[in-house]
Amino acid sequence: MIIATTEAVAGMRMVKVLGLVRGSTVRARHLGRDFLAGLRTLVGGEVIEYTRLLAEAREEAVGRMEESAEELGANAIVSMRLMTSMVIGGAAEILAYGTAVLVKES
Repeated sequence: MIIATTEAVAGMRMVKVLGLVRGSTVRARHLGRDFLAGLRTLVGGEVIEYTRLLAEAREEAVGRMEESAEELGANAIVSMRLMTSMVIGGAAEILAYGTAVLVKES
């Protein structure tokens, strides 16, 4: 599956637009991670525990979006975007969305 943030895929011709696809996940903070993150804020630097948590959430959301595109028969997703929003205190939704398309080599 080709996933692009652009409206087209270089060297490919868009044959059919199949529609909007999306994938999301909601992740909550973890008590153990919060403790380590709290300690890290005292000394400064990257909060690795949250970096990993959000990276995993993004990958899961993109994977779910890709599955949705495959169900439509797409071989590419264009105009892909990621969005994050707070659901409740301590929990965030990661949403991946784009347009599922069928492309062929030019």
